[in-house]
Amino acid sequence: MLIADPLFYAVAVPAVLLTGISKGGFGGVLGGVGVPLMALAISPVQAAAILLPVLCLMDLVGLGAYFGKWDMPTLRIMLPGALLGIVAGFLTFGMLGEDVIRILIGSIAVAFTVNNVLGLAAHQRQAGPSLAKGTFWSAVSGLTSFLAHAGGPPAMVYLLPQRMDKVRYVATISVFFAAVNAVKLVPYAWLGQLSLDNLGTSFVLAPLVPLGVKLGIWLQGRINLVWFYRISQACLLVTGLQLVWQGGAHYL
Repeated sequence: MLIADPLFYAVAVPAVLLTGISKGGFGGVLGGVGVPLMALAISPVQAAAILLPVLCLMDLVGLGAYFGKWDMPTLRIMLPGALLGIVAGFLTFGMLGEDVIRILIGSIAVAFTVNNVLGLAAHQRQAGPSLAKGTFWSAVSGLTSFLAHAGGPPAMVYLLPQRMDKVRYVATISVFFAAVNAVKLVPYAWLGQLSLDNLGTSFVLAPLVPLGVKLGIWLQGRINLVWFYRISQACLLVTGLQLVWQGGAHYL
C-alpha cells in the first residue's frame, strides 16, 4: 500500500524539491538532504528505496541542461571507484540496523555541513586529477550513495580542489551520479527494495521532479547563493542532528 501518513509527505515533498534543485544547478550541495529528511518519518532503508527511482528521473531531466559539458578524464577516474563502493554497499546490506543507519546518515549530514561552513574543501590548493584520490573518494561516494543517496560530500571532496568552472563541475557531478544511480537499480531490485509499494510512492512524488530541477536551473543565476547555502546547510545540520539523536536514543 502507498504511504498515507501526512507527516511523510510533509518531509518528502521538500526533500524531493531540494534534491531536484541540487540536481538542476547546485552540484550536489543539497543532494544528501533527501534521505535524512524522509528518514524522520519512515525507515531510512525504505526512504532510500523510494527516492532512488525519483533520483533516476531527475538525472534524465537534469542531464539535458548540461549535455556534453562534463569532464570526461575525471569521470574515467571516478566511475570505476564508485562501482567498488556500490559493490561494498551491496555485500554489506542488512548488516547494519536502522538506528545505526540513522546515526550514519545524520553524521554524514553534520560532517558535510561543518565542512561547508569551515570551507575545508574550498580552501584547498588547486589540484589536478589523481587516480589514487579519485578512486578512494569515489568509492566512499559509491558506498554512502548506496546506503543513503548521500554520495555528494565525498565526491565534492575530490572535485572541489580541481577548481573547475561552474558549468563543467555541475555537468561532471551530474553525469557521475546519473551513472551511479542507474547502476544502483540492479542491486536495489535484487534486494527487494523496489517493491510495488515503494515504486507507487515514488510515482506519487515523480511530478515534483521537473519542478525541482527546473527551479534549480532557474535559481542558479538569480538567487543570492550565500544565503541559499546558509539556509540549506542550517536545515541539513538540524536534520542530521535529529537523526543522530533518534538513532542514539536506542542505545541510551
